[in-house]
Amino acid sequence: MDLRSCRVLVTATSFGKSDPTLRAYLESQVGEVVYNHTGKPLNPAQLAEFLPDIDGFIAGLDTINAEAMQTANRLQVISRYGVGVDNVDLEYTRKKNIIVTNTPGSNSVSVAELAIGLMLALIRQIPQAVQATRAGDWPRVNGLSLEGKTIGIVGFGSIGKQLGQRLKGFNCRILAYDPFPDLPFAAELGIQVCTLDELLNQSDIVSLHLPLSPATQGLVDEDFINRMKPGTMLINTARGDIIDEADLYNALLRGQLSGAALDVFCQQPPDPSNPLLSLPNVLATPHMGAHTDGATNAMGWMSLRDCLAVLRGEEPKFRVP
Repeated sequence: MDLRSCRVLVTATSFGKSDPTLRAYLESQVGEVVYNHTGKPLNPAQLAEFLPDIDGFIAGLDTINAEAMQTANRLQVISRYGVGVDNVDLEYTRKKNIIVTNTPGSNSVSVAELAIGLMLALIRQIPQAVQATRAGDWPRVNGLSLEGKTIGIVGFGSIGKQLGQRLKGFNCRILAYDPFPDLPFAAELGIQVCTLDELLNQSDIVSLHLPLSPATQGLVDEDFINRMKPGTMLINTARGDIIDEADLYNALLRGQLSGAALDVFCQQPPDPSNPLLSLPNVLATPHMGAHTDGATNAMGWMSLRDCLAVLRGEEPKFRVP
């Protein structure tokens, strides 16, 4: 197919922000590029207005279901700017012969770094200390140290392994759980692979790095939390729907958990009335795990190359089965 006759939709809001040559290159290759200027992921109704006569789609965190794709009369490829494809109706895309790609490993380092940042902010009460100091106070904040603590990594894939590598420098004990763990990697770093119950029983901090699937949706519920050591802190930089937010709120309220840091929520952005946002021991960030120069550049070029490959009639490098 002649790329100059193609129209490409880009809804990933950070696409090309840290590397302007990304947008320039895409615009030089295809006939027209349509951008999402709302600054937010699009819902199905909004997407349905964009997709007529679109050949390639570089997608952010939009909800790409059958309703959204009903108007996609020319769509050949959805190139996910990121790893997760839980927002894409894969059954529908297969039925319509729309190829879906993603960018595995592109944001692993950035998300792992944020997870460590959230851990430190939580255990040292950094946001509260900053706020108090700005208000003219000079509090003696008694925090915790990562050194000597047990950190549990639930999901030992690309991001979980990057987190484990970086935590070694803090001289803490690291446990990992994964249905299909990389045992040689864990052994090389001295990370103990164990059952989920063992991890929850022993960890001072639990960090979630699981994909969203029917098996993981709502995994962190009352039963899961009650298996955790009292006073544990929870970090979630994966997907909001992994957690039952009502059960998490109740656990924080009654002190079963001493704190949580959440980069993701079931509804994004969360409603300001979300009870979790009212708790002083909850840190909330706006799904920013992948928003670094390194990650956005890698995701941008990987998604762009696979999108153009499909439009040329070639096999993409990172096709989703």
